[in-house]
Amino acid sequence: MRKNKEFDYFKAFVDLSSYSIKAIDLLRETLQKFDRNHIEKKVAEMHHIEHSADLEKHELMNRLVKEFLPPIEREDIISISDKIDNVIDSIEDILLTIDIFNVETLKPEMFKFIDVITECCKSMNSALVEFENFKKSKELHPLIIEVNRLEEEGDALYINGVRSLYKNTKDPVELMVWTEVYRRLEKCCDACEDVANDIENVVMKNS
Repeated sequence: MRKNKEFDYFKAFVDLSSYSIKAIDLLRETLQKFDRNHIEKKVAEMHHIEHSADLEKHELMNRLVKEFLPPIEREDIISISDKIDNVIDSIEDILLTIDIFNVETLKPEMFKFIDVITECCKSMNSALVEFENFKKSKELHPLIIEVNRLEEEGDALYINGVRSLYKNTKDPVELMVWTEVYRRLEKCCDACEDVANDIENVVMKNS
């Protein structure tokens, strides 16, 4: 059993990934009640979540510098932490893109993407909960597969969304803006899969 004074890296991963769920929940709420007049306030709220996650990550890194014998390889701890952070950054980037490009009307397809990203973040978080017991867990592998499946669903939404956009939209500015929005949405699913792949790599190396 770990001593209380020892830093729990696996719990730190879970705590860090919980910010992705806070971020996607805020994004969903913002889009469901979309109002350009409130966008700056929502961007500030999102940045607070992202900054709080950065502080958690810095604490994890500070502990790792002093750690004599971490539970898994240092490179893996750094990589997983970076990739969880990328998920949170990717969610923030969606809202920033909507703000920067002054999007005034949302496309219905966007909400399907938000549903997939939400499930991606939840499955990623659940996988990280199971990660500490990766040698015995029967739930971890199915959760990794689920993140992979959701990423493929995100790919399909991206392809179909962009294809529909270029078939039905003539305005070049709208094409540019929504191509970028769809790209940002798809990137979130990729970021979740990157975390799942890192977890799977650690399991393979330690099995």
